[in-house]
Amino acid sequence: MDLSTTYLGLKLPHPIMPGASPMVDKIDLVKRMEDAGAAAIVMHSLFEEQLMREELATYHHIDVHADSFAEAMTYLPRPDEFNLGPDQYLEQLVRIKQSVDLPVIASLNGFTSGGWIRYAKLMQDAGANALELNVYYLATNADEGGEEVEQRTIDILKAVKQAVTIPVAIKLSPFFSSMASMARRLDEAGADGLVLFNRFYQPDIDVESLEVEPTLKLSDSSELNLRLRWLAVVSGRVRASLAVSGGVHTHLDAVKAVMTGAHAVQVVSAILQQGPDVLRRIREGLTQWLEEHEYDSLEQMRGSMNLLRCPDASMFERANYIRILQGYKV
Repeated sequence: MDLSTTYLGLKLPHPIMPGASPMVDKIDLVKRMEDAGAAAIVMHSLFEEQLMREELATYHHIDVHADSFAEAMTYLPRPDEFNLGPDQYLEQLVRIKQSVDLPVIASLNGFTSGGWIRYAKLMQDAGANALELNVYYLATNADEGGEEVEQRTIDILKAVKQAVTIPVAIKLSPFFSSMASMARRLDEAGADGLVLFNRFYQPDIDVESLEVEPTLKLSDSSELNLRLRWLAVVSGRVRASLAVSGGVHTHLDAVKAVMTGAHAVQVVSAILQQGPDVLRRIREGLTQWLEEHEYDSLEQMRGSMNLLRCPDASMFERANYIRILQGYKV
């Protein structure tokens, strides 16, 4: 069975790969994911806050009399809250490239265009085959409109694309008011890939201590439906390749993602829960399913259930909503 795919210009034997996570901090775990058949390795994100802290620290050594330095540093997370600092991240990227025979996709997470450019270049120089931009921005300023939020992401993409020659993907939030329009604008701005979607980890509140607490809840397959809907809408309408991230735990999840248009299928929570060999099981299950349903290749199936090709496109729009609400019996 031909499972080959092309993602971000990379020719891959199949679409199954680990998504961005701290698992890549351990070389032995990276090698285990290679042994399990990962098509590529996606590194966890280097955060803009890390770059800001490093720049502030450098400035401090140059001008120790800067009055605002101490206060400015308190705005940022502590260094021990990050797995790897900027220099260590680049060193780990080099180690991964030396340890496995797989494409490596580096990742940057932030919300402005300024601090990314230098490190995007350094990641390219360290051997990254592609770059994933994880634009995490919570629009809490009531004076900032939706167009400004969208333009911020467009500007970041353009700035990075001008700085590097390797392919660049944008990992998106699902909360844009017009996802189809945003996908097209990013495509026109030069995005080589779109990753649907970033998982936002919502904080909780400790009502006794009156503190906001970080929380982590791993995904399950129920989270895939949101991704399937927007993959189906975007597929066939943009030049950029598409990846699904969030909610893939089984081979049937992978089948659905490819049917709605995915070129790459990223897995994280399932690996954390079941170990790297889940990548092999998903790939083998995908192969068996295609053979049982008499497909000749993965490419033959890709996009067969997107908005342009599925038998009832209305089910991706309002029809599903209406039927569910009207058909529910109490």
